[in-house]
Amino acid sequence: MGPVPTLVLVLFGCLSGVTTVLFGFGGGFVTVPVVAAVTTGVDPMHIAVATSTAVMVVNSATATVVQARAGRLRREYLWPLAAFIAMGAVAGSVTAAETGDPTLRVLFATYLGVTIVDSVLRGGFLRSQGDPRPLSPITTTAGGAGIGAVASFLGVGGSVLTVPLLRRKGLAMADATAMANPLSLPVAVIGTAVYASAGSGPVGYLDPLAGAALLAGSLPTIALVRRVADRLPDRVHAIAYVLLLATALLAVALGS
Repeated sequence: MGPVPTLVLVLFGCLSGVTTVLFGFGGGFVTVPVVAAVTTGVDPMHIAVATSTAVMVVNSATATVVQARAGRLRREYLWPLAAFIAMGAVAGSVTAAETGDPTLRVLFATYLGVTIVDSVLRGGFLRSQGDPRPLSPITTTAGGAGIGAVASFLGVGGSVLTVPLLRRKGLAMADATAMANPLSLPVAVIGTAVYASAGSGPVGYLDPLAGAALLAGSLPTIALVRRVADRLPDRVHAIAYVLLLATALLAVALGS
């Protein structure tokens, strides 16, 4: 990897640090398009998804510690949802490793588009509605497994599913995005293990150099952004979330 792609990855790593703290992304929607764009050879999308999950392990764990210290993590929304997300992540990761690269790219873009439309058109996301409400048993079990399967298949953690879910349960954006980080950890850990054992490289589909460059940008940024995360107005926070998804969709479309 030459100096220009490395610098690009470091810069996008900084952006993934911002999205980890502000939106709970852990890096997936930022890192997948850029890693796919700078990767040469076969299976660039598989490499991008795999590397994204590895970066998410570190980013999400770091942000989880930050959010726990800030008192934003609420056990009633984290457990046992995290356990069912982990179960679904196993199936999603194994399926993704066996899916063709063009198909993975199309599904990634399709999922982004559906999420954007749903967030804008369906009530309860752009503007919080009412007091926080508990998760139903069906949402925790079947919903958790579905979140894990889809998120690990696309290499995006669980944030793009858990943030809208918790948002529509009445949580503020700051709280919903804070809890997306620990909920993304099962997906990231399981996905990384599966992708590391697949593919033809020494660590499967993972690209260690790309991952290191992304982390070089993301980790210092997480430490800096946490100081201003609570100052973002709730509605602005929600709108910015949707705009970031739209930017990621554009990046995937231009890179296809």
